[in-house]
Amino acid sequence: MSLSRRDFARRSAYTGAGFALVGSAGVLATAPGALAAEATEESVAGTEGHGHGHGGSSLGYGPLIADPKGILALPKGFRYKIITRTGETTLESGESTPSNHDGTATFEGSRGATLLVNNHELAGPRGDWPHPVPLTEGLVYDPAASGGCTVVEVAKHGDHVTEWVGIAGTSTNCAGGRTPWGTWLTCEETEDKAGQNGMTKDHGYVFEVDPHDRGANRAPKPVKALGRYAHEAVVVDPKRGHLYLTEDAAGPNGLLYRWVPPHGFQHGRGRLGTLKDDAGVLQAPKCYDSGGNFVDDLSRATRTGTVYGVDWEPVPDRDAASVSVRKQFKDGEITRARKLEGMWWADGGAYIVSSFAREESPVQHDGQVWFYDPKRRTLTLKVLLGVNPDPSEDGAFDGPDNVTVSPYGGLVIAEDGEGVQHLFGATEDGRTYPIARNELNIGSTEEPEFSEFTGVVFSPDGATLYANIQTPGIMLAITGPWRRQR
Repeated sequence: MSLSRRDFARRSAYTGAGFALVGSAGVLATAPGALAAEATEESVAGTEGHGHGHGGSSLGYGPLIADPKGILALPKGFRYKIITRTGETTLESGESTPSNHDGTATFEGSRGATLLVNNHELAGPRGDWPHPVPLTEGLVYDPAASGGCTVVEVAKHGDHVTEWVGIAGTSTNCAGGRTPWGTWLTCEETEDKAGQNGMTKDHGYVFEVDPHDRGANRAPKPVKALGRYAHEAVVVDPKRGHLYLTEDAAGPNGLLYRWVPPHGFQHGRGRLGTLKDDAGVLQAPKCYDSGGNFVDDLSRATRTGTVYGVDWEPVPDRDAASVSVRKQFKDGEITRARKLEGMWWADGGAYIVSSFAREESPVQHDGQVWFYDPKRRTLTLKVLLGVNPDPSEDGAFDGPDNVTVSPYGGLVIAEDGEGVQHLFGATEDGRTYPIARNELNIGSTEEPEFSEFTGVVFSPDGATLYANIQTPGIMLAITGPWRRQR
């Protein structure tokens, strides 16, 4: 049933009041459980200078201290441990840890261990990469493809690490999502079909990986009901059974999707693999503002606290037999957004990241985080980062990508922007602070380059923050004097 424009206009007056997170690159406004508020000149002026940990003695953990090993700058009292590193650590099979670490989730293992499922964003044929995901017998979808997932087991005290292949022969495994039933959905960010780019099967699907049951991962099968497009991330609504998925694509900009299961379907381990290819309904959003005006692109929102009503339009051909899914809609039929990336389910809804927008979009920015409320059927802008004028300078945050809810309050966000790359936190009272800075220069002294952070996620007990440096491929465990950020 559609939410009428009149109903939305009447209800919109009751949505959105809260706080602003302010940084030198723009205005942020987000935290789990918080309601958004429009940023005002007064709120910006009143908090500027505190946006990155300057001036607030109780904010964050203090300044970042340069790492003599050139890997990760952290605050005093914090430390990191390298869990896996491409070319150095090995799998059970003796082969190298694959490269290009990306989306990651944590799970409780046996005897106090932590299990992590780690995507490897490797595109195209295997010959293009020195360290593709090994083609482990029984776990291969397409033997021509480079990507996949590994499962990493970290012993209770972190003194022993074991890694094995969870799925192989997939392509461009970017983000994904943890399910309420304890599995990982890995997403292919590609539209390559059989015969393209060296592939022998169609790609652009979602696959389920079980970190606890190796046998369940044999003979991998794509969940075609969720569509074939450049998937980024996915979350599950545990109450309604809906799945929400992001698409990282341009020309035209990509879409947010909702999949509604068929009547009577019950989720659970391996259940998605039993679905018919056309099971349920895949939909794309059509948004409108409080005045009932259609919104063509989410970049139109220029103030935090902006609320859009959402209707959902059915996708004509979810498998994109001849036309990419996002190109099957005409102008005026759906709402697009550039660089739709990470997602996280919390507070009864989905946090959704748009990393940036440039000339291809109506309005430019360096990052948005939206919150979709399925009960109200609304999208609320929680984070807005203005365009960073000088990404090479340390301090300003831009290009949010992976995001997670912190057990210590607020959010932790991984940067995939230009120049310097950070992990940073955002407190519930509106301030931001740095947690880590990537110091691994993969460029040159004259032209330094720093890879993005990916896969930011806490351990099940909240004691360890895991994150990846995508290139060359390093999984890090960060520990220290974590405390509630107020």
